[in-house]
Amino acid sequence: MAVVMRRLGSLGRGLWTRQSSKAKPFSTASKVSEKSAASPGELVIEREKKFSAHNYQPVPVALSRGEGIFVWDVEGKRYFDFLSGYSAVNQGHRHPKIMAALSEQASKLTLTSRAFYNDVLGEFAECMSKMLGYDKMLPSNTGVEAVETAVKLSRRWGYDVKGIPTNQAKIYFVEGNFHGRSMTAVSASTDPESYGGYGPYLPGIHKIPFDDLDALEEACSDPNTCSFIVEPIQGENGVVLPTDGYLRGVRDVCSRHNVLFVSDEVQCGLGRAGRMLAVDHEGVRPDVVILGKSLSGGLFPVSCVLADDEVMLTIKPGQHGSTFGGSPLAGRVAIASMEVLREEGMVENAAAMEGVLRRELSQLDPSVVHTLRGRGLFFAIVITPIPGFTAWDVCLKLRDHGLLAKPTHDDIIRLAPPLIITEEQLVEACGIVKSVINRETD
Repeated sequence: MAVVMRRLGSLGRGLWTRQSSKAKPFSTASKVSEKSAASPGELVIEREKKFSAHNYQPVPVALSRGEGIFVWDVEGKRYFDFLSGYSAVNQGHRHPKIMAALSEQASKLTLTSRAFYNDVLGEFAECMSKMLGYDKMLPSNTGVEAVETAVKLSRRWGYDVKGIPTNQAKIYFVEGNFHGRSMTAVSASTDPESYGGYGPYLPGIHKIPFDDLDALEEACSDPNTCSFIVEPIQGENGVVLPTDGYLRGVRDVCSRHNVLFVSDEVQCGLGRAGRMLAVDHEGVRPDVVILGKSLSGGLFPVSCVLADDEVMLTIKPGQHGSTFGGSPLAGRVAIASMEVLREEGMVENAAAMEGVLRRELSQLDPSVVHTLRGRGLFFAIVITPIPGFTAWDVCLKLRDHGLLAKPTHDDIIRLAPPLIITEEQLVEACGIVKSVINRETD
């Protein structure tokens, strides 16, 4: 039998080799463009436009490498990364400890599904639960999946614990929010670019103004309201902060009316705002916390929801799940990502660099910039757009001078460098921003 198995193994390897040799190799010399004058970057962009869906409008730069706070394009030009993958790369590109964790775990076991236990998920859950102070963690992959999980948890808790009549649960979001691209997220959106053309929308979803405790009080007075879901700092809306005391007020209103306070920290959490969680600035504890993006240090999607047993255990076996959520690979990478945030003082560095960033950006031309707002290393510059000088135009000029940022709307430029940036690097990068916005350069 052993001889037969060895022969079968040899046969299998031979079949793999023969099949592979017959396959037509993918040509990196794309025939997308016949223009001999096209640059390598233009060829990359042209091929993507031809074969990939047009659901994004990227800044036209073709990147091929990243390290720390920098990225390089296919022609070797270096740029400051001031988007950080929408805060997914808080720890910097290819952080060595996180990369080592990925490599080591990938060499052993990558996926079991949740049909079986694995030796990493429990450690991952314990790390997150103890570090952030919640009874349980529920793992998923993308940020929007974690939002969906929070919505499902909210409803189950509403029915099973609060006693809301079946199918009558209401969830409140705020205007100007961004929670992703799923049908739940677009049903909650007030941005026509996000929700337009996708109706009919999910029932039981309602919106109130951001930073309005009176509106929240009225919403939570409804006995069928199960949760209030909010970003402590609105990212896609342009780094919009609530007034001081708003989050404490949210905690008070939700507690008095037995409504779950759900904090979406996917973009503004894990050090981005100068605290581990953005809600920590007001010392409040939400009932549910949603995390993603930099939970994996930017290597691949890892997200989770944290809550106490009263909420988390309303979902029973078989009622929710994810094939890849909680994989050994995801767990090991997330543990390393959380460890480096603490071990290397990245959260504290974000808090310290806030003053430097604010000082440097205060030198921007006030005739062009009418609002500067932010917290930690999460800032927005709001300009007065004129023809040829919109936020998009500014980002193109920043690119030309070696800094990558992304506009939101027509008048807002977001700045969110990796949390490992030094004061010297930050001053140098802000010099580029100042030269472009103050029109000191072509």
